[in-house]
Amino acid sequence: MKRSLGFTLVEVLVVVAIVGILSAIAVPQYRDYVTRGKISEATGALSELRLRAEKYFSDNRTYVGFNTTIGNARHFTYACTTPTANTFTCTATGVAASGMGGFAYTINESNTRASTFTSVSGWNDSTTCWVSKKGETC
Repeated sequence: MKRSLGFTLVEVLVVVAIVGILSAIAVPQYRDYVTRGKISEATGALSELRLRAEKYFSDNRTYVGFNTTIGNARHFTYACTTPTANTFTCTATGVAASGMGGFAYTINESNTRASTFTSVSGWNDSTTCWVSKKGETC
């Protein structure tokens, strides 16, 4: 009797099925993990902008003229509405080319934080905090 070498077709199909199931679970989880990492750029930069604005206000008693530029921005663009003597609102808008299209985060002089998601499935808008996970609410 001759002993065969290698794998049977059934064994190969079982392995392919197991790899397929694991991939179906792991890939979306990894994608969400990467998205959460990109969100930290926006929340960190907006916090920095708020600190700069408050420092400027304490020195000048107005928000008009504070530095609104953010260096090394990759996944979001940053803009502050024209600040007045007593108010400002800064927004981080996701860059579609980096997979963050539809994500927007804001902060103002009262430290009110908001999250807005346009055409992004599974993400919940909030007017009171920055949502950083799919399905999260404040």
